[in-house]
Amino acid sequence: MAALLLLLLLLLPPLLLLRKPHLWPGLRWLPADLAFAVRALRCKRALRARALAAAAADPRGPEGGCSLAWRLAELARQRPAHTFLIHGPRRFSYAEAERESNRAARAFLRARGWGAGPGGGAEAERAAGVAGAAAPLAPGDTVALLLPACPEFLWLWFGLAKAGLRTAFVPAALRRGALLHCLRSCGARALVLAPEFLQSLEPDLPALRAMGLRLWAAGPEARPVGISDLLAEASAEADGPVPGYLSAPQSMIDTCLYIFTSGTTGATVVLKSKFSAGQFWEDCQQHGVTVFQYIGELCRYLVNQPPSTAEHGHKVRLAVGSGLRPDTWERFVRRFGPLRVLETYGLTEGNVATFNYTGQLGAVGRASWLYKHVFPFSLIRYDVTTGEPVRDAQGHCVATCPGEPGLLVAPVSQQSPFLGYAGGPELGQGKLLKSVFRAGDVFFNTGDLLVCDHQGFLRFHDRTGDTFRWKGENVATTEVAEALESLDFLQEVNVYGVTVPGHEGRAGMAALVLRPPHSLDLVQLYAHVSENLPPYAWPRFLRLQESLATTETFKQQKVRMAKEGFDPSALSDPLYVLDQPGGAYLPLTRARYSALLAGDLRI
Repeated sequence: MAALLLLLLLLLPPLLLLRKPHLWPGLRWLPADLAFAVRALRCKRALRARALAAAAADPRGPEGGCSLAWRLAELARQRPAHTFLIHGPRRFSYAEAERESNRAARAFLRARGWGAGPGGGAEAERAAGVAGAAAPLAPGDTVALLLPACPEFLWLWFGLAKAGLRTAFVPAALRRGALLHCLRSCGARALVLAPEFLQSLEPDLPALRAMGLRLWAAGPEARPVGISDLLAEASAEADGPVPGYLSAPQSMIDTCLYIFTSGTTGATVVLKSKFSAGQFWEDCQQHGVTVFQYIGELCRYLVNQPPSTAEHGHKVRLAVGSGLRPDTWERFVRRFGPLRVLETYGLTEGNVATFNYTGQLGAVGRASWLYKHVFPFSLIRYDVTTGEPVRDAQGHCVATCPGEPGLLVAPVSQQSPFLGYAGGPELGQGKLLKSVFRAGDVFFNTGDLLVCDHQGFLRFHDRTGDTFRWKGENVATTEVAEALESLDFLQEVNVYGVTVPGHEGRAGMAALVLRPPHSLDLVQLYAHVSENLPPYAWPRFLRLQESLATTETFKQQKVRMAKEGFDPSALSDPLYVLDQPGGAYLPLTRARYSALLAGDLRI
């Protein structure tokens, strides 16, 4: 296959020049495209060989087929003394990870009543702490983990896989209705929670018990009646291998875990309970980190830190992730390099992903003909007003032109399936588009707008829900934010659309955080937006904040900010409004707010 691709490298350029003139600008990147394709095919071949080797193993033996449990056991045999995990001063080898997860697996198997002999099920039920409140776990049941980043999280996750149980990663900040919704949606039968969460979860305990959940705490601290210490139970178990047939999957699409938030795995892993921008480079130096994964605004937090000696002399060679804006990308590499940035695009539930294997600043990948042949996807025109794709007279979607923002969609097939969401197939129907290019075809709707330029580079444009329409034009929040972030006195910017009574669409509003020790220069800000943005994209409102609200995965909170609006009587932050006739931003007083609602103040 590699030889065939090299032959294509020699033959295709002249053929493409003759038959596909629109591909000419991207021909210089053809060697990189082919090199990436060769690596992808080699990786695919290696994975297939590994799966075949696992399938050939005795399904009732310790391997148990190709699974998470099988892979950990394989690595523990191959490199038992190699460091698997670093957490603060503690280090764990692959062999230790295997033993600890075996203990956890046996504790979960005891809750299943496995190997307990006659009466095992009754014993497991009594272990729940409340008679009749939680039945014994059954193969394939889901156990939710509500834990911080810690080694025990991994031991329990691997232990559940070995015990033939599914895992649900529940975000640690969830409480009340949101927590109950997540537990119901994945069909959880048990919940393991951190002792430090018990106090904040106390109001939820009656509802959790009413759901029939078995409750465990991961630690010996004081706990309410009916909640046992899972770690103590696991420590009392043997650490020998668990029979592989308990975790052997029936097929490659068997459910292993449910994810409600993002996660990371690698080789040696350095785990930290909480992200600290101020300690990041010290941690990298201390542990000899060579690769780290970023998401959202994480890299911006790093470049906004004051200079330190720890940021030089590190061994980091590669940063992998998504959500890195071009301005931050350039500053990050210039300050902390030399290192390589691999920006990617993908969704946990999606069937399409892209990789910026060329290192092109600001791109998330390439839409080369070769990549799209192996991993097909399309960009189609999208109507922000209706929230639907644009269709032609035949009812089919319309592909975008180079430079035009489009909705990213990918065909659903046996090779690239969409498996849906926990809770039932009907929950995933809203993510599917039918009859996109021909009658009866089905595509996955990513909900993201991307732009493909004339060289074939893909750039993230906006979320469909974030792009808004004002004065009959589409406004991309990322475009406005990037323009504002180039001002030296602004450290962070969050752009979103707000509804204004008496006006169609949504008006742009920008939440701003100043870069110390600068002050807000409204004159320069107005001059900057008027020179760098079209008039319809100028922010109509400004909100000055000490810091921006973000999600657990460092993504900006846009929906909440939009709901809070721009009423000066309801917000304590300094607010400003665009006075377009006067060519300035003015403080948004209550008088000006009233004039705006009455239609006397034009924006």
